[in-house]
Amino acid sequence: MEPAYLDYNATAPIRPEAAQAVAPYLRDGFANPNSPYRIGQEVRRAVESARESVARLLGAKSSREIVFTSSGSEANSAALYGAAWHSLQQSGRKKIIVSSIEHDSVREMLPVLSSQGFRIYEAQVRSDGLIDCDSLFDAIDEETALVSVMQANNETGTIEPIEKIAAYCREKGVLFHSDAVQSAGKIEITASTWGADLLSVSGHKLGALKGAGALYIRDGVKLFPLIAGLQEKRRRGGTENVVGIVSFGEAAKLALAELPNSVQYSVWQKQIEKACLSVEGVFLNGGGAKRLPNTSNFSIEGLDGHSLSIALDLEGVLVSSGSACQSGLSSPSHVLKAMGLPKNLIKGALRVSTGWRTKQEEVDRFIQLFPDVVKKMRSVRLVAA
Repeated sequence: MEPAYLDYNATAPIRPEAAQAVAPYLRDGFANPNSPYRIGQEVRRAVESARESVARLLGAKSSREIVFTSSGSEANSAALYGAAWHSLQQSGRKKIIVSSIEHDSVREMLPVLSSQGFRIYEAQVRSDGLIDCDSLFDAIDEETALVSVMQANNETGTIEPIEKIAAYCREKGVLFHSDAVQSAGKIEITASTWGADLLSVSGHKLGALKGAGALYIRDGVKLFPLIAGLQEKRRRGGTENVVGIVSFGEAAKLALAELPNSVQYSVWQKQIEKACLSVEGVFLNGGGAKRLPNTSNFSIEGLDGHSLSIALDLEGVLVSSGSACQSGLSSPSHVLKAMGLPKNLIKGALRVSTGWRTKQEEVDRFIQLFPDVVKKMRSVRLVAA
């Protein structure tokens, strides 16, 4: 039996349409998209068509505001590094503000910037995972170069008030970046009206091939390039990953068309949460806040989330114990820690996320198996004790 895949926040299965779209560029369409001759320009048209599809998904004013990268992580790094250094060169500002629940690609850039003389301020979140806007706004001053707050958290699915934050940053003349990797394709994004200056997305979360991401750069915003070169209008060097970009464009087009059907995610979310919370000692993390309709994060008292995910895998259900970037690492979730959860509940975290290929029978299988697997693992733990 094919396993029930419920870990879309880690990655989505490749869409057949995305795989089919890249086939010509694995054979005859091999040319460099920056070459002047006919086959090069045919490839260029495919890249630009994909750029338009991503721009529409993000609600950008123009496809010129989309810069292709190798991943959402690179887009995050490019936004932080590029905005920080450009701001320093233009105005001497050295303060960077991020939330305490940002993705590791943002967090890992902070020591780099700190070693180069930038001051880092970490804005805290409440117990429901929502950022404390009052403390964030108080931290913004004349030295602030950039504020970065993700739109939706990859572990809990909590949706942050980025429109409110973007408006305040605009008022203060501070650049605002948001990591929208998890939210793109799950909720509507309108970058042109939000007021965000920079927005990061990733193709494989939508069902594209891995290796393609994008950074929305609002028209007029200047960045110091993370990778130098003439490509992408000097904003990101390196020959474009044509097959990744073409698949990204196709996945973006399909994801945008499917947005009206995302209500089904909410239906599955309610079914999953009702079943899990009926088990004694299971708690929902971030349940008091508005969340992505496809994401649920639980803490199972007395159990280890990683071990529980393995036990469910043996039963044919694939879920995760947290961020895919933390797989195999012993460090606890910084997101749940920032929300104030005790160590035992952080250790017992389990994330369930649905997506474009999810079927009702997969959700039903998880709902049926979860109580029995938890009971079995607890009984084994008691015997071992």
